[in-house]
Amino acid sequence: MPVKAVCVLNGDVSGTVLFDQKDDKAPVVVTGEVKGLSKGKHGFHIHEFGDNTNGCTSAGPHFNPFKQDHGSPDAAVRHVGDLGNIEAQDGGVTKVCIQDSQISLSGPNSIIGRTLVVHADPDDLGIGGHELSKTTGNAGARIACGVIGLAKAE
Repeated sequence: MPVKAVCVLNGDVSGTVLFDQKDDKAPVVVTGEVKGLSKGKHGFHIHEFGDNTNGCTSAGPHFNPFKQDHGSPDAAVRHVGDLGNIEAQDGGVTKVCIQDSQISLSGPNSIIGRTLVVHADPDDLGIGGHELSKTTGNAGARIACGVIGLAKAE
């Protein structure tokens, strides 16, 4: 049975992101819009906790159940929550369109109840050589976040 989830992003930028999975073996399709991003790439990650009581800070580190180094979405070694970057053009609305086979909407890699975070800077995908590359992709401040919840069935 297909599962759908939604995340409303709030912070310095805003948006709505939808997650759709046909079955537990299918990739998750991530679509949506983020408004107000500065031009360029911005890290886009699932963080461990669905806790936004202290803004995006309380969401904790990237969702990383297998204790791997940070990497790109297509890397053999990555956090489950590593979704790479979204890229904003000149102002306006940034479209999100990602497919990922590590995150899930059910089972042990479920992202339901976790936090989606948009970062201020580009994710270097774990290969930037910065001291934070292997943990956060050196993606900078958390400029928006929201808890991922089950979406109402259509």
